[in-house]
Amino acid sequence: MTVEVRLPTLLRPSAGGAASVTLDGATVGEVLQDLERAHPALAGQVLTADGSLHRFVNVYLNDDDVRYLDKLDTKVGEGDVVSILPAVAGGAS
Repeated sequence: MTVEVRLPTLLRPSAGGAASVTLDGATVGEVLQDLERAHPALAGQVLTADGSLHRFVNVYLNDDDVRYLDKLDTKVGEGDVVSILPAVAGGAS
């Protein structure tokens, strides 16, 4: 399946400045692996060396957080949108 992957500002320099890219895969994990193949500078920024999602990265399929679906095994369909967002922590004391 071909899906759009939307990148946060922080990752765009590693993807040639693109705000979004079109990639292939049957699952979210496959799409993210394709992202790293297409843009090697992103290696290690979204997925860990063992292929799991980095702790401080949130991934959404359309509007659903993949942590509450099938995680990286979540199936994608033609025209779906995968959004990568950095986790935000902290706050005022």
